[in-house]
Order: sequence, then C-alpha cells, then structure tokens
Amino acid sequence: MTRRFLYASLAGCLTMAAAIAISQEGPGPAAGRTPQQRAEATRTFLGLGPEPDKAAAALGDPVFQKNCAFCHGANARGATAPSLITSDVVLDDEHGEKMVPFLKLGRPDKGMPAFGTIPDDQLKDVVEYVHLQVEVVANRGTYQIKNILVGDAGKGKEYVDAHCTSCHAAGSFDHIATKFRSPDQLQHGWVWPVQPNNDKDAITANVKMADGSTISGRVTQVSDFRITLVDGAGESHTIDRVPGVDVHLNDPLAAHEQIVMTLKNDDMHNVTAYLETLK
Repeated sequence: MTRRFLYASLAGCLTMAAAIAISQEGPGPAAGRTPQQRAEATRTFLGLGPEPDKAAAALGDPVFQKNCAFCHGANARGATAPSLITSDVVLDDEHGEKMVPFLKLGRPDKGMPAFGTIPDDQLKDVVEYVHLQVEVVANRGTYQIKNILVGDAGKGKEYVDAHCTSCHAAGSFDHIATKFRSPDQLQHGWVWPVQPNNDKDAITANVKMADGSTISGRVTQVSDFRITLVDGAGESHTIDRVPGVDVHLNDPLAAHEQIVMTLKNDDMHNVTAYLETLK
C-alpha cells in the first residue's frame, strides 16, 4: 500500500476513524505508552513516513500564511483552492525533495503562481508545515482526550455489578486505575482491551476435522478461510475452513465485544468514573 493511498484513505475516513479512535490501528497502542510513543507506534503501523520537523514547520507557518493560506486555508485544508492534506504532490514528498521544485515552478495554467523568489530553505520549512498538517489529520496516536471524567461513579458501580461480575472475580478491579496513565487510556482499556499475550488467557479453538478427528490449541491466526493454532505439544496447524470442518473458538474477551455492541455513552462514562476511583 502506498503512502499516498493510505493518507488519502485516512483523511477521507476521518469521521469514521474518530469514532473507532485508536482501534483503527488494530488493538491500539499499549495503555502504558507516553503520547510520543503512541504517536510513533501509530506512525510506524500506518506507514506514515518520517515525522515532520516541528521546528522547521514553525518557521514555515508564517511563510505559508503569507503566501498560501489565502487559497489553501490556514491549516492547508482548502479554501478557494483544494486541500493539501490529500494532495498527491504532498503525499509523495518526504522532506521537500519533490515539493520544493514544484513550488518554484508553480502551476500557472491552473492559477498557482511560481514561488521562485522564496529561498529554498524557507520553501522546505513551508513543506514541513504542510506535512505537519497531514500528520495532525492522519496520526490518531497524537490525539489526546480531555475532560473524560463526566460520569456518575455510583451508577458506574451499578453497571459493573450487573454486567461484569459474572466473569470478573471479586477484587479483580482493585487498583485498576493505577495501571493506566490517564482516564482516557483506562476507558479504552476496559471498553476494548488488548488480547492477553499469554497462553492462559489466549484465544483457543477446538477444530473438528471432516474425518471426525479433533485438533485443539492456541489460535495464532484466524479468518473466514483458515485457522492456525498451536497444540499442546507446540506443533503448528493451519487448517482450511472448508465444508465438514467445524471450528469452535473460545475467546476470553468475547463478552467485551458483546458489551460494545450495546454500550451506551452514559454507561461508558459512568463506568470509567467508577473505575477511576479504584486506585
């Protein structure tokens, strides 16, 4: 997948990505990571290319505002001229190697003047400013959720008692808030927890083959077409899910997936407020 296609897809699906939030990156960044680590992990996962030079972008900001913002908008998201966030020229560039020559020539036939009188170093700063605007839109790992503790802790406890204690033993939530850096990470952690990376809590499967034999073990890959699991002896098996093959999955987090389908905003905020008190 090219960066051009990836960036354009991210920008075009911005609203959906906001709703899915971190989960559009698979299981999402680990709850213990710093904001910088989350941003770097997201950039690597999505193939967003080099991190924009923020110092250069700060120098390029006033140059952009003076020469480009009238047409392309203050944040490069479009005005009388198109948005630069999904521009092929921008997305194919990394640190000005393509953008600077383009800016020096312009597109006079389409109404874009040449900027040949602006020094190359200033044009590179402008390019970094534009790349930073793309980063702001595309890299969901840079987002910080604020003012999240708006729920009723008492109602949150009622929800936990009604929906969670059938799976979680008494005391399993003790000090849970201390395991996360911030309330938004706590909320993400309980609404959509990361699959445990151990054999005890991993997804397992019992597979009945067409000849009647069975294979059981820890699932390492699964799709609608095949499943790969590791049995108790450590041997890996890849099985095509063809007619006659019956796969029964055992997912410790299945209940969380079911809760997500019916979870209301108020319940989510209430539970988070309650869990935040358990320090």
